[in-house]
Amino acid sequence: MPDTKIPFDEIRKYVPLIAVDGIIIKSGNILLIKRATEPFKDSWALPGGFVELGETLEQAVAREIEEETGLKTEALKLVGAYSDPKRDPRGHTISIAYLMKITGGTEKTTEEAKEVKYFLLAHLPENIAFDHKKIIEEAKKMKSR
Repeated sequence: MPDTKIPFDEIRKYVPLIAVDGIIIKSGNILLIKRATEPFKDSWALPGGFVELGETLEQAVAREIEEETGLKTEALKLVGAYSDPKRDPRGHTISIAYLMKITGGTEKTTEEAKEVKYFLLAHLPENIAFDHKKIIEEAKKMKSR
């Protein structure tokens, strides 16, 4: 395979991209990040991002969470796949969401996440990015079983 990088904006014109989202629930609270970049800058979101070539979904979600929050995590359970072509204003993106367990690290802000904060599951912020409110609701149902 040639060692060339094609920008996401070019790839998006032809195929959906694959992303992952991590759901960390601890004592009735969920970890969200305040996005530092568009789309949805200054909105709250689940930590996550795009799968890189050669990664499993589980590796990608753990890497993204660590990059965005400083926390080391491990995938516990698949929550679901979210494929609405309009879920991401940048283009068709399919996201696979996982319930995650913290295994180490320390919470910190990053270039991508200007704030890292736990919210009560019963009192989520209004400005939640993408379709993450739907993903959170489905994860809550799984946690209550």
